[in-house]
Amino acid sequence: MQGRKELQPKMLYQVSIDDLVPQDNFYRKLSQTLDLSFLYKATSNYYGSEGQESIDPVVFFKICLVGYLNNINSDRKLIEYCSNCLDVRWYLKYDIDEPLPWHSTISRTRQLYGEETFLKLFQKVLSLCVEKGMVRGKRQAVDSAYIKANASMDSLVEKEVLEDVEAYAEELNEGSEYKVKASVKKAVERHHKWKEQAYKDMPGHVDNPKQVDEHGHLIRPRYLSNHTHYSPTDPDARISTKPGKARQLNYAGQIAVDDAHHVITGACSSSAGNRDSQNLAEILTQTINNLKANEISIEQVIADAGYSSGEALAFCESHNIDAYIPNFGQYKSEREGFIYNAEKDQYECQRGKRAVLPFKRIATDSKGYSKRVYRSNNSKCKDCPLRTSCIGKSDFKKIEDSTDKPYYDRMHQKLASNPQYAKKMSRIRSKTVEPVLGTLMNYLNMRRVNTRGMAGANKHVLLSATAYNLKKLMKFNREKVKTVAASVQKVSLQAREDLNFLTALIQCNYNHFKRGCFLNTEIQLKH
Repeated sequence: MQGRKELQPKMLYQVSIDDLVPQDNFYRKLSQTLDLSFLYKATSNYYGSEGQESIDPVVFFKICLVGYLNNINSDRKLIEYCSNCLDVRWYLKYDIDEPLPWHSTISRTRQLYGEETFLKLFQKVLSLCVEKGMVRGKRQAVDSAYIKANASMDSLVEKEVLEDVEAYAEELNEGSEYKVKASVKKAVERHHKWKEQAYKDMPGHVDNPKQVDEHGHLIRPRYLSNHTHYSPTDPDARISTKPGKARQLNYAGQIAVDDAHHVITGACSSSAGNRDSQNLAEILTQTINNLKANEISIEQVIADAGYSSGEALAFCESHNIDAYIPNFGQYKSEREGFIYNAEKDQYECQRGKRAVLPFKRIATDSKGYSKRVYRSNNSKCKDCPLRTSCIGKSDFKKIEDSTDKPYYDRMHQKLASNPQYAKKMSRIRSKTVEPVLGTLMNYLNMRRVNTRGMAGANKHVLLSATAYNLKKLMKFNREKVKTVAASVQKVSLQAREDLNFLTALIQCNYNHFKRGCFLNTEIQLKH
């Protein structure tokens, strides 16, 4: 007989949510692994002694972790998901018939708590990973990825062009301890002149506003940059792009990963308008402090060429960190046809008229880099037979070196002295930090910020990194790791014994061969 099931709601139910959640459920294990009661003390300063009770701080952070563990970016969708899942309700300590907080409560509470509270949660999970033996601390790999900001490119507006830069600079300098220098004034003037020429008669310019294409979309200027535009929706977001992708407003997520078991030891956000080298000190400072709290010190740091700068290398040397960071593409270890005399601080020509290029001055280029300028005398170069190929139509030879060249030279010598080890470090970096970034972006909700401002982006990165470490912590099995290591050691011991046996057998046969009596090798091998 065919059966048919129909729902007949009852007036009363005798059921417990604890009975409906299996004992081996993920959120039961998560509750046993991570005790969040320390958050009550960490957030006590944000509340007064009167008024209505707020959302439980532990419940708030649990809801946030559920969102990052399940790759849910919207607060509305997150509350809907938590309401429909029995195991999540059990984890949050909300009964079946109990309403969850409004999604707007999550947004307001996220803005209420400072970044240090989110950092404490991250450090708590990191300390659990250290206790379980997942962090070695010897070598840290650093990398970054763009995170889409919660603002549209359509929100961009053109920065105002000031007619009188001098008057505006004087107005800024009045009553301020930070004075605008003359070089800054000249740079501002040069920038505004370039913008006026580049944007003249262009669709989307302030003189030609609100022009649309055939599809009705607003035409934006072709030359969009952080120098000429900003977003009033999220002023901290910056226009940035990667090769082959469209420009968009982004933040940069910086992470440091331990190479032992790929645990994230440091995480923060930074401006996408900065170079990675400008952010290395920030992410390493946090990583050093996080590991120092667990009595671990950093020995090595590995990063790509984007983190190469004199400032970054100086930071590593001052903290006794052995850095492996390839020099950027513009670095030149030597100048063809010239040698550098360190004692006299000058370049010496090895061809033609043997001209000398003494140090002249320190100059700043259009991008703000400080360079040491070496220049020859006109009388030496004008009659040189190699003048055309060396200096062209000029009357003198000029060489410019970065003021941080000594740091680059030491890094170049380190990498060139042991190229195999340098390649090994590069492989370790790529297999350590890049898969972690991919996991964060694709599965742990770090692809897009759902708040606005640098502080909100920093909280976003910290929570995503915390969720990653939590999943690693719950999956880690130290007994399994010990078993695998013991098996490898056992295999290596057996291989060593076999090698010793074969060596002794060959030596024995050789001795007998000299005496004319060759042993039966096949019998011995079978033995």
